Amino acid sequence: MAHTSNYILGVYDDEDVLLKAIKNVRDGGVKIHEVYSPFPVHGIEDALGYRRSRLSIVAFMFGLLGTSLALTMQLGMMTVDWPMIIGGKDYAPIPSFIPVTFELTVLLASFGMVGTFMIISNLKPWGKPKLFDKRITDDKHIVAIDLGTNQLEESAIDKMLKDSGASEVNKKTL
Repeated sequence: MAHTSNYILGVYDDEDVLLKAIKNVRDGGVKIHEVYSPFPVHGIEDALGYRRSRLSIVAFMFGLLGTSLALTMQLGMMTVDWPMIIGGKDYAPIPSFIPVTFELTVLLASFGMVGTFMIISNLKPWGKPKLFDKRITDDKHIVAIDLGTNQLEESAIDKMLKDSGASEVNKKTL
């Protein structure tokens, strides 16, 4: 049996009102589950208290893996498996390895970032997204508050959202 949660949704028409509302709701001690918007809102990450993403560290690690795999592969092929001694050249001509090493570094870094992002964001092909309101893809901003993770009563959260400028407040069970 799937776990269901009760949410209170504050619907906002304007992004400036939304940013002020997020600050007021968080200052009131309410934990916001997520904010949905039809377009990027500048400053919403700071208002929600999100930390900087560590995806760049993941990209570096996958890039380092790509570099080491490319160099290991080429050195293994050119020096161990099939050494070519032509015209007195080195066993390991490192400068000629640079293009392949660069391409494999970029390939693994980009695929690693995309894969990690999809896993972290729960964007599985077989997953079912939570859609609180269809208007979030059109012109409304939604603040979703999970009642199970907050200590305040539903009526207090409802009043707080209305006082902060919400055009409507709804309850939804997912």
